[in-house]
Amino acid sequence: MKSYALKLDEAKTLSDIFEIVKEVVRKVMKTGRAGLTLGLAEMGGGKNYWIGAFYPVGSTTIIMNKTPLRRIAETDPNLFNAYAFHVLLHEYIHSLGYIDEKKTRNFVYWVSHEIFGEDHLVTRMADDISKFFPNLTYPTRSYFPGNLENLELEMVEDFDRSSINYIM
Repeated sequence: MKSYALKLDEAKTLSDIFEIVKEVVRKVMKTGRAGLTLGLAEMGGGKNYWIGAFYPVGSTTIIMNKTPLRRIAETDPNLFNAYAFHVLLHEYIHSLGYIDEKKTRNFVYWVSHEIFGEDHLVTRMADDISKFFPNLTYPTRSYFPGNLENLELEMVEDFDRSSINYIM
């Protein structure tokens, strides 16, 4: 059986990474959910803010910012899978009903540490992501524009694939 670290290294898509996220949450937290979608949107980033992703409470969609994904792929592709895992894990935990940011960050660290150990890139990101992206800050609630429904979303096909059943 492959280790989760090897599975993450071999993941080729955000969908592959999300399948690992769901597996580890089931293993560590003994919970999960099905039926999520992933939308990618340009939300930018700058000196005072960087949004990795967000989960609109009560929805079935995680919305991930394309800007950091693209910048990481361009500048340090070795960080891409760990970063995507970290962000998807965080938002997936929100989708399970854990809304409080501090608690969610603690869960992300706990799950990451349990699965990957203390020295793995994923756990180190969960401990302090600013070491990897020094200009990263978490936006305040007042940052989010009032009309999020106007974000242009690129939907990721085949995202939550282990939850899909086809009946023929």
